[in-house]
Amino acid sequence: MALVTAPAPDTVPHPSPARHDRLAVPVGLWLWPTAGTLLLALYRIGEPLLGRDELTSWDMAGRGTGQLLATLRSVDAVVGTYYLLLHEWTGVFGDTPVAVRLPSALAMAGSAACVALIGNRLFGRRAGLAGGLLFALIPGVSRFAHEARPYALVMLAVAMTALLLLRALDRPADRWRWAAYALGVVTVGLLHLIALTCLAGHLALVAVRARRERRVLWGFGLAVAAAAVALSPLVVLGREQTGRQSSWIAEPSAMGLVDIWPQLFYSGLCAGALMLLGTLACGERRTAVVFCAVSAVAPPLVVWALSHGEISYFYFRYMLFTLPAFAVLAGASLTAGARSRWLLAPVLAVLALLTVPEQKALREPLAHYWAGGPDYAAAAAVIQKYYAPGDAIVYDRNEEAGMFALGVRYYLPREARMRDVFLERSAADRNDLLSTDCPRPERCLGTEKRIWLVVIGNEPDPLNGLPPDQASALRAHYTVSGTERPGGLTVALLRRAG
Repeated sequence: MALVTAPAPDTVPHPSPARHDRLAVPVGLWLWPTAGTLLLALYRIGEPLLGRDELTSWDMAGRGTGQLLATLRSVDAVVGTYYLLLHEWTGVFGDTPVAVRLPSALAMAGSAACVALIGNRLFGRRAGLAGGLLFALIPGVSRFAHEARPYALVMLAVAMTALLLLRALDRPADRWRWAAYALGVVTVGLLHLIALTCLAGHLALVAVRARRERRVLWGFGLAVAAAAVALSPLVVLGREQTGRQSSWIAEPSAMGLVDIWPQLFYSGLCAGALMLLGTLACGERRTAVVFCAVSAVAPPLVVWALSHGEISYFYFRYMLFTLPAFAVLAGASLTAGARSRWLLAPVLAVLALLTVPEQKALREPLAHYWAGGPDYAAAAAVIQKYYAPGDAIVYDRNEEAGMFALGVRYYLPREARMRDVFLERSAADRNDLLSTDCPRPERCLGTEKRIWLVVIGNEPDPLNGLPPDQASALRAHYTVSGTERPGGLTVALLRRAG
């Protein structure tokens, strides 16, 4: 018996297995949501400056494979799969802002297709199409389609794994389908371990189905167990690194469970609209509703509960993979009833209009910084304008845990090679995310006639933006010959005295 027959009030719909096996899904069902999501994802994708985490992605992807693997043994192992994929991608397509973000845009478009296919399986064609189109309009979807981080790929992996589970439940005796599902779970874990909380929704669906067919418990249990064994080395390594990776995340309060929803959707209005639509789906196919509702709500609850120990993991980006479940539920609600065909277009139009401010804001130059940020591109443009071969550079490395130097370096032309005067060992050489500075700055000065200085803020004397020992070493041999202050930064040109 398949997972999807005529809609009974307390079961998931059960079409015959042949219906799905021949892949007789109308192209338009997934094409329009995919195209809409991709169009919004690509619109001005390269305009926001790379954020702090994106700069880390660029830095890691630019390292050699051996160097990258060595780094992952000490830090960021849980994001290692993404770094390796991005390393290969940038080797072919380059490292422009569009290039490094394109995998996320494509993954988000793929997620829209999965939303439509899941909605089709659970609630019917119109529900699948509506869910996919609603998904495309969520500002959080466009925002993280513009992010050179693994979140969009995680969303795609979670959505595809849900589809693989539904296929396995069509034919519980088919071991290959359970093996494919297990591989999906492994992929989710390799991209982000926190996303394995999606299994809460899978367990709810399997538990309901097991009332009629016990063997689904065996298939599900063995698949998850096999995935757990495969992921266990990463779990152990990730646990060892949590002190460095998650120590900055605060333990969540009860209000965290309220605040997270507008953060996930990147719009309070959109969150409210889709969650309201989702609650109206409760009169639909009950098992399908339970599956989607648990998939949407349980992961944040589980992560919130786990975040009251030594380490907190409660950060909204880690739970973006729940958005497809909300979209499927909203699509089911919107297409329920005889009059639903007249509701879809107006609701989509209203949602699109309501989210215009958020869609515009997330494409601003500093959109990837919560409270504004340093304009690395503007600083690089000043240096590029006056650059001369043989110039050196000094960064304020006390700011942003080393991201400051990465940001300016990224936006400088690759041919503008300048010695980093006070750099002792780069992050790449240390197999780490952080570099180390010269313990005695005076000894690190060379014979360069000109040194660029980039510091945050607008101090009258730009050397005051450096640690005292570095400032003293420079003052002894260099004088400030000119300054510009773009985007909250100070860029100064120092010339050697005498």
